[in-house]
Amino acid sequence: MSTIEFAVIGGTGLTEIEGLEVIHREVVHTPYGEPSGPVTHGMIAGKRIAFLARHGYTHNIPPHRVNYRANLWALKSLGVKKVVAIAAVGGITPEMQPMRLVIPDQIIDYTYGRAHTFFEDGLTDVTHIDFSWPYCTEMRNALLTAAECAKLNVVPRGTYAATQGPRLETAAEIIRLERDGCDLVGMTAMPEAALARELDLCYAACAVVANWAAGKDNEEITMEDIHQNLVVGMTNARALLRALVC
Repeated sequence: MSTIEFAVIGGTGLTEIEGLEVIHREVVHTPYGEPSGPVTHGMIAGKRIAFLARHGYTHNIPPHRVNYRANLWALKSLGVKKVVAIAAVGGITPEMQPMRLVIPDQIIDYTYGRAHTFFEDGLTDVTHIDFSWPYCTEMRNALLTAAECAKLNVVPRGTYAATQGPRLETAAEIIRLERDGCDLVGMTAMPEAALARELDLCYAACAVVANWAAGKDNEEITMEDIHQNLVVGMTNARALLRALVC
C-alpha cells in the first residue's frame, strides 16, 4: 500500500475535499477515546492522503469538545508524518480580511480545561517539547509554494489567538488580543498544534478568515455572513490543497 503523503484536518466549512477519490474510511480506536470520526483514505492528483473532519462529518462537535488527542494519535498510528490543518478564523489586523487565506507562524493560547498533552501518565521522566515555533517550517514552506503555484494571494504569516469558544469573543477581548500581538482569532489551534509536536508530526495550518473579529467593523457578526465568506475561502483552501500534491 502506498505511503500517505500527508493528512488534512478539516475545520468549519471543510468536511470533504473536492476531487478526492475515496479509497475507504477507517474507524481508529485510540487509548484516548474516539476521534471525531472515521479517517478517510483517498487519492488526489495521484497521491494518497488521509482526511479527518475536526468537528465531525456532520459538524456537530464544538471546539472545546473535540478530542484532539485521539485525532492526532489516530493519524500518527496510520503512518502519517505531515499534517495540514484547515481552520476558520476571525480577522483582527487590517491584512486579515474576510475570505483571505493565512499561513500562521505563531500561536498564543487562551484555552483552558482541554486535554493538552500526551505526557502526563506513566512517565519515567518529565517531558518537555520546544514549542518556540509551533508550526513546522517544512510544511509552512510547502503551503506557501503551493499558493504561488495556484496563484492564490495568501498572507504568509500571522499570530493565531486560540480562544476557548464556542461563543465568539467580545469587542473588548479582541482589543486585548490585538494588544497582545494577535492577528487572527480561532478556537482550534490549541492543543492541536502542541499535540502534533509531541508526536513529532510536521504540522502547519491554513487559516481561512471567515469574518472580522468583534468590534472590527460596525456590523453584527452573523452566521450567514460567515457561511458566505467560507464558501469563497474554502474554495481557495481546496485549490491550495490540490496544488500541494501536484
